[in-house]
Amino acid sequence: MYHEIEAVLNEHVRPLLRDHGGEMEVVGFADGIVRFKLKGRCAGCPAADITTEELIQAALTEHLPEVKRAVLVQDISDDLLQQAREIIRARHEG
Repeated sequence: MYHEIEAVLNEHVRPLLRDHGGEMEVVGFADGIVRFKLKGRCAGCPAADITTEELIQAALTEHLPEVKRAVLVQDISDDLLQQAREIIRARHEG
């Protein structure tokens, strides 16, 4: 299954990440859930995390019915991530 996941990511996701100086790594797959980390310029960016998780999940679930969900593994604290998301949402609403 890892080969199929990597093939979808290489074709549909990684080129978009690389356009922004980013990269990703699959860290696990179990029970239909792909866990991944962002690297490069995308790592730790809350806006990129939200968008990328949706992008990655959409690509994987569209091409691989075995994949039910994609989950970003964070290297930053949940509190810091939540604060950053609130700031971003406030900017978009205001």
